[in-house]
Amino acid sequence: IYADPAKRLELYFRPKDPYCHPVCANRFPTSTMLLRVRRSTKKKQQLDAEEQIQPEVQFEMEILGIVTTVYKFQGMSDFQYLAMHSGPDGKQTSMYDKVLMLKPEKEEFFNKDLPLYIPPPIFSRLDTPVDYFYRPDIQHREGYNNPQVSGENLIGLSRARRPHNAIFVNFDDEEIPTKPLDAAVQNWKKVCTNPVDKKVEEELRKLFEVRPVWSRNAVKANISVHPDKLKVLLPYLAYYMLTGPWRSLWVRFGYDPRKHPEAKIYQVLDFRIRCGMKYGYAATDMPVKAKRSTYNYSLPITVKKQGSHTVSVHDLKQGLGSAGTSGAKKPPSSRYKLKESVYIFREGALPPYRQMFYQLCDLNVESLQKIIHRNDGTESECTERDGWCLAKTSDDLRDSMSLMIKQIIRSTRPALFSNTTSSEDGKEQLAYESGEEEDDEEEEEEDFKPSDGSENEMETEILDYV
Repeated sequence: IYADPAKRLELYFRPKDPYCHPVCANRFPTSTMLLRVRRSTKKKQQLDAEEQIQPEVQFEMEILGIVTTVYKFQGMSDFQYLAMHSGPDGKQTSMYDKVLMLKPEKEEFFNKDLPLYIPPPIFSRLDTPVDYFYRPDIQHREGYNNPQVSGENLIGLSRARRPHNAIFVNFDDEEIPTKPLDAAVQNWKKVCTNPVDKKVEEELRKLFEVRPVWSRNAVKANISVHPDKLKVLLPYLAYYMLTGPWRSLWVRFGYDPRKHPEAKIYQVLDFRIRCGMKYGYAATDMPVKAKRSTYNYSLPITVKKQGSHTVSVHDLKQGLGSAGTSGAKKPPSSRYKLKESVYIFREGALPPYRQMFYQLCDLNVESLQKIIHRNDGTESECTERDGWCLAKTSDDLRDSMSLMIKQIIRSTRPALFSNTTSSEDGKEQLAYESGEEEDDEEEEEEDFKPSDGSENEMETEILDYV
């Protein structure tokens, strides 16, 4: 714990009890001394039986060193949950010998009838008291109305909607918007105050003229714009699809992909890299690391980090999308640009994330494009699951892409596949061979570090606008 300044010191009242919840101490810098104090007592000889002689006490002090860090237990102790059972007569009976398996047991141990014992899944994250004072309702901006509370939905919104004013469209909606909301127009005019912002607006308009459907990451890879300004600009030029084959994508106002069979190349593919022993490699062997993991969850024993600075409209006006901050390494033309790998799938290269949302036109592999265009000219119906493609097209694409990724991992880490049989190798052999150039590109992708705001998850994007 001392080696990690972000950790808190834990104290367990019952170290051998797995259901014991610890109390945590905070780390503080100090400048104190560590002393060694010795107390020695010498008894004097007693000459007279009636005389009481006080022993002679001496103290010796020695400075051993300086203490620079101290841990203080300032919080309250949390609930201590015991494995107990209350009988009909109110008598408490311990269940530790029945629920804790301290040695290998036979089948009878697991078939015993026991009282219901369900420990809490998580304890309180806070160990310091908070004054609540029963505050009144939150005062929102003018025009905000609290949502109606029904018996089915007792949890309402705790804050007002963020003023990005995006238009959300479901696949079942009959009409699509042809122009942005007035609030979205005013919002963009408010922050578009310099020539660079005008240039970014024109560049995005040209992108939507060339291609009517874009993902947010694809836009970031083609235009250098601050993520917070892009949140305001996108609702000004496009609407957002929530469901269907174009979900999580931005569509140009007035364009309905459900009425144009040629729009199937813009459909989204939710692709996730398969990992597990049945695929020949474990999650720890995956070259593409996860963005987050449950193993890193260490609250409340970690010190609370300071939150990131919230960008205001005033900050946006000061030129976050312009020549910007001093000392920046990247030129203004590419400071906020992402790599093409965040939205394009290429042969012989690993994706930067384990979960990716690709548009079908961005799968730059000939074999994958053949799967997509199998029904060109014969599209009859646009369905919510497959769009204008044949049924199971997404499954076929995922299978082919997974084999390609497995081939890449096999070429870089052959020891993981040393036990695979020749027959399995023959079934999984791909129609391409990786060369030196592809290996170089692959190494470059492994070192990919996403820029700020480059999460490729539709849930994250929806939360930005809701």
